[in-house]
Parts: sequence; structure tokens; C-alpha cells
Amino acid sequence: MPQPARPDSTLPADIAELAAGFIHEIKNHLSTLSLNLQLLAEEFEAAETPRERRALERIGRLSDECRKLVGLSNDFLRFARLRELHTQPTPLEAVVSRLIDFLGPTAKQRNIDINWFATSELPLVRLDADLFEQALLNLMLNAEQAMPDGGTLTLIGRSDAERVYLDVIDTGVGIPADQLPKLFRPFYTTKADGSGLGLATVRKIVLAHGGTIDVQSEPGRGTKFTIALPRAETPPAT
Repeated sequence: MPQPARPDSTLPADIAELAAGFIHEIKNHLSTLSLNLQLLAEEFEAAETPRERRALERIGRLSDECRKLVGLSNDFLRFARLRELHTQPTPLEAVVSRLIDFLGPTAKQRNIDINWFATSELPLVRLDADLFEQALLNLMLNAEQAMPDGGTLTLIGRSDAERVYLDVIDTGVGIPADQLPKLFRPFYTTKADGSGLGLATVRKIVLAHGGTIDVQSEPGRGTKFTIALPRAETPPAT
């Protein structure tokens, strides 16, 4: 496989905070616009003439665009305003198992098998479990989307003297080599309906935990994301 691609830097904190405030204001105006479109749609609910029906269709398209903009705004706010972490020593298997239980039913419907393997006595890691689950969920959902005809999603936990590693491996369509260095850039996306902030947010969460994330992929042979996290310090025995 190609060499791992390292993520690019994110927005400076002051610029991100300014942008987040701007997006918050835009969301307020979008809410007003959406409400008025909803009221307008109700007035055309009993459309009879071709002109009225065309107007109702256009209102529906505008409402859809508003919803997309609100979704994009929420994605950006999650990226720009990463809250302060509240970490504690956590077994990685507990986090992975919760997400496998959560995604298992829908994965089965898509003919996707999810497997979890870990070395014995995997060390604890310091995690803000809720925030890290958000990052891992994003990776797992991306993996499912990369396997539209089914496949296998494998998660592997391993460690060395300093770090604990989590591999997220799919058997999906893969990613061209020229796209790998761009994957973690804000607003870069290979999806028609993507915001380009999912992987950027994943990277930011991993970095906030003192970790790193790399990706390896080959078209037609799948993709592997590797998260490396510091081992939680074990208190001395008394």
C-alpha cells in the first residue's frame, strides 16, 4: 500500500472562533428563512394550477437547500468549537463495542460484517469517551458508505510501549493516491453531498487527545485509518 498520508494543519484558533461566530449568526437567519418558507408552502398546499404547483416545487427546493446549509453550519461549529476534553482512563474495547452494537443492525442490512480484534490486555487510554465516539462513528460510517455492495469492516486494537493503536479497515472502493494528502483538509470532500468537515473534525478530536491519525488506501482494495493514542499512565502499585 502507499505510504500513510499525514493530515494538514487546521485553522488558527482566533480565525476559527471568528468564523464560528459568523456561522452562528447565519444559522439564525437561516432559521427565519426556513420558517417563512414553511409558512409559504402551507399557503400553496392546495395548489391547483400549474403555476401554483411549480411555485410549491421551488419552495420545496429552497427548503432543502436551507436544511443543507444548516447541516453544513452545524458541521462547521463542531469543527471550530471543539469543547474542552474531560478525559479518564478508558478501555478502548468499551468504546468500540458500543459503536459496533449501535451500527450492527444497519450494517447487517447492507451486507457488511463488522469485526473487532484486540491484543490481550490492551492498555487503557485517556479518552473523552463521548467525543472520541463521535470521531470513531464518523470513520465507521465513512467505511460503510465506501462499501455500497457490502463487505467487511474490521477494527483492530494493538499497542507498543508508548501508544495504543486502533485500525479501522474496510474492503471498500478505496481512495486514489492523489486524494490521500487532502483528506483531512477542511471542506475537502469526495462526496457529492459531503461537507468536507467530517474527517477534519475526526483529526481535530484525535489531536486533542494527544494522538495522530494516518490513512492508507488503494482503489479497489479498501482503506485503513490508523489512530495512535498515548497509553494512560498507570498509577504505581501500593
